Amino acid sequence: MKILVDTCIWSLALRRTSDNTIESVQILKNLIFEYKVQMVGPIRQELLSGIRSKKQFNTLKSYLSAFPDLPIETQDYELAAEYFNINRKNGIQGSNTDFLICALSHNYEMPIFTKDKDFKQYAKYCPILIYIDV
Repeated sequence: MKILVDTCIWSLALRRTSDNTIESVQILKNLIFEYKVQMVGPIRQELLSGIRSKKQFNTLKSYLSAFPDLPIETQDYELAAEYFNINRKNGIQGSNTDFLICALSHNYEMPIFTKDKDFKQYAKYCPILIYIDV
């Protein structure tokens, strides 16, 4: 089973000052070792956005190239829009990227590994699985 790793988990692992004993980072390392990590283009874009140094950008880009993107199809975008609308109707706001992650999680039956508490809110109205609560 593949696990869709959210941007916040990657960010914890990629920070220079991060402590390698952080539970989330250790879990990510194990998932990588077990070939269970799934990348998607929007998460790759979030990770690469805002890096000021071209050298750091290229280093991270090279590192992330080991993780191919899951193809995103029209039905994934349509379901993401549906999830956005359902959640908004119920007073829950979220980003287009978050709802696309929810749609991919549902359509490909992949849990989401995240520390973002918003996904617990989305799960009230979207049939998604959260990998682990850390």
